[in-house]
Amino acid sequence: MTTALTRGSRPLAIMATAAGAAVFIGAAGLVADGSGTARAAGGAVVIEDGAIDLVPRLVDTALRLELDDHSGGAPVVRDPSEVVVHAGPATKEEVISPAYPVVGERVDAYFLNGFLNAGRIYAPEPGWKGGEAGGDTEVRLADFDGPDTGLFALYTYTPEMDADDAPAVQHLGSDDGAPHSFTLPGSGERTEPTWAFTQEGVYRLTFTVTAGGRSDTETLAVVVGDDVDPASVVPGDGTTPTEPPDGPTPTPTATPTRPPAHVIDNGHLDLAARPAEDGLAFQIKEGTSQNYAWHEPGTVVLHVKPAAKRKIEEGYAFLGEPGEPVWLLPMRQVDGLVWPGWSTEEFTTADVRGDVSFRLDSVQGPGSVAVFSTGATGGVSVGLDSRDGLPDELHHSAHAHSHWNWTFTAEGVYRTTFTVGATLADGRTVSDTETLAWVVGNGTDPSTVVPGDAAEPTPAPTSPEPSATVPTPSVSDTPPPSATPPSSAAPPGPTEDAGPVPVPEASHPATTRRGAGPANASGSGGGSAPAGGLAATGSGAAVVAGGALAALGAGSGAFIAARRRRTAR
Repeated sequence: MTTALTRGSRPLAIMATAAGAAVFIGAAGLVADGSGTARAAGGAVVIEDGAIDLVPRLVDTALRLELDDHSGGAPVVRDPSEVVVHAGPATKEEVISPAYPVVGERVDAYFLNGFLNAGRIYAPEPGWKGGEAGGDTEVRLADFDGPDTGLFALYTYTPEMDADDAPAVQHLGSDDGAPHSFTLPGSGERTEPTWAFTQEGVYRLTFTVTAGGRSDTETLAVVVGDDVDPASVVPGDGTTPTEPPDGPTPTPTATPTRPPAHVIDNGHLDLAARPAEDGLAFQIKEGTSQNYAWHEPGTVVLHVKPAAKRKIEEGYAFLGEPGEPVWLLPMRQVDGLVWPGWSTEEFTTADVRGDVSFRLDSVQGPGSVAVFSTGATGGVSVGLDSRDGLPDELHHSAHAHSHWNWTFTAEGVYRTTFTVGATLADGRTVSDTETLAWVVGNGTDPSTVVPGDAAEPTPAPTSPEPSATVPTPSVSDTPPPSATPPSSAAPPGPTEDAGPVPVPEASHPATTRRGAGPANASGSGGGSAPAGGLAATGSGAAVVAGGALAALGAGSGAFIAARRRRTAR
C-alpha cells in the first residue's frame, strides 16, 4: 500500500483533562544532550538537535538519497550512511490511543516531531523534501533492524483530523500489517511527519527511493533513548565504519583527593532537617519511607543527567531568555532522574516554634540555580534563585515533606551551601550549614568529583564563594534564618511512599521571600503549528493518536493527553 505525503500542520491533537500549568516543565520525556552535531564511532556525525531533511535528488543523472543537515546553521549535504540520529530521552511521550498496530494502547514511546515536546526540547526534527528527483518519488522501507521488541512507524496526524475524529495516516511501519511505501510529491515542499519508536536501542532504517526509473538505497542509523551511547554506534548498516576524525586526545579527569563520593543519579531523596544532639542536623535521605539510607551532604554528589535538559519557555524570565537551555529536575518524579525534595518530617509541630528554614547561602558553579513551584492554575512561586543574589530563604512547615522544581542553567560542577535552621520549643535557635555537590550533564564523571566544599576549577561563581570552613551544627542565642515564622504555614506535602504524585501548590509547606504572581504559562498544548506538517491523504490505516503525560510542573496533577479515538480504523 502506498500513501502520499502532503503539506499540512504539525500534530497538536492534545487537550488538557485537568486545569494545570502545562509549560515547558510539563513534558514526561526529558532532554538529551542537545548539541547539534558531534563525531561518533568511525568518524560518523551524531545529530542530536535541529532540522534535517531526507532529499531524493539527481546527482550527475543518478538518483541519490541524501541528508541535508541544518543542525549546525548552514546546511551540509551528507550521506545518510555516515550519520547517527539520536532520539534521546527527551522524545519520550506517553501515548493514549486505541489499539494501534505499532505502539498499542497507552504505552511509552519515543517520537521525533511528536505532539507535546516538539519545539520545547533538544531533538532532531527530520523532514522529507521532494522536488529534486524530477518528479514524484516512491519511498520504500526496504529493510528494518531494531531492538527485539522495537517497532518503527512514520505517520501523519493533524488538528483538523482530530477535530473531525478522523483516523491518522500511517506511511511506513516495520510491522507486517503496516504500509511499507509512500509517495513523496515532487512539489518541493518540506513535509514533517512524526517518527515513532517503541523501545530504546539502535534502529537501522533502510530506505529505497525510486523516481523516473532510477533508484537508490541508503540506511539511516537512529539511536533511541540513553541506554546506548550514540557516539559508540557505527552508522549505516553497521558494517563499514568510516575513518576516525583527527583531534586531540581527551584529558583525563583529576582523581579525587578525598574518599569517593556516593553518587545519586536517580530516584527519590530529601534535603532533610533532623533532630540531633546539638539540636538540628542537615542530612540527605535517599529512598522511600520504607527503604532509605541517610548520608552527610559532604559525602554525596548528585548527578543531574543530560535527560533533564530543556528549553526555557515564555513566562520564566527568572531562569533566562526563552529558547536558552536549562537542566530541570521537576516536582513530579520521573524515572531516570534524581528527585530532590524537602523534609522536616522528623520534627513534630510541637518541637519547633514556627517553621524550619532552608537558606541557600552561596552557589559555586558555571551557572545559576533556582528552586520554584508551579501551581494548578499556572502560578509560579520562586523559593530560591542565585541569579538575582543570595542568600535566599525558603520556609517549610515542621513534620512535612514537599517537592519543588530545581533548575541549573549550565553544565558542570556546582556546590550549593545551605544553612538549615529552626527555633526549638524551648526557645533555643539551632542550625547546621553544609555544602552539597552537583554534577549537571555528562561533561564530568560524577564519580571523580570530590564531594562537599572542595575547590572546583569552574568559571566565576554566580554568588559569593562558600566559606572554607563548614560550620558544624550549633546552638546559639542568635535566631537562625527560621526564627521569624511566616504569617501562615500550609499543610504538609505527600509522604515519601505516595509515589509520583505532583504536590499541589496549596500543599507546599513553605512561603518564600518573593511571592511571585501567576506566570505567563504558555504552551498548554504543543505550541504553534508551523508550515511543513502533514495532512491526511491516501490510506486510512490506524495510527498513533497519542499525546504525552504533562504533569511534571502542574501542581494539581493536571496532565495533557491525546483525545482517545472512539474506534480504531
